[in-house]
Amino acid sequence: MSWVWVQAALPLGIIGGMLCAMGHIQYNIHKFTYGRPKHVCGDLWDTAMERRDKKLIEKFTATSHN
Repeated sequence: MSWVWVQAALPLGIIGGMLCAMGHIQYNIHKFTYGRPKHVCGDLWDTAMERRDKKLIEKFTATSHN
């Protein structure tokens, strides 16, 4: 019964290692391709959400003043 935690720790360690490796590999591929690290919040999704938020705030302030 004392070796049960080893059976659980090994897969969790593998999963954790793969999650860390995925982020690091993505960073290195982008740096190799473009010659610089990826800018934070530079995705199409992030920029679209910023535009959406800006429109919502403008709409809210325009309606609250009337």
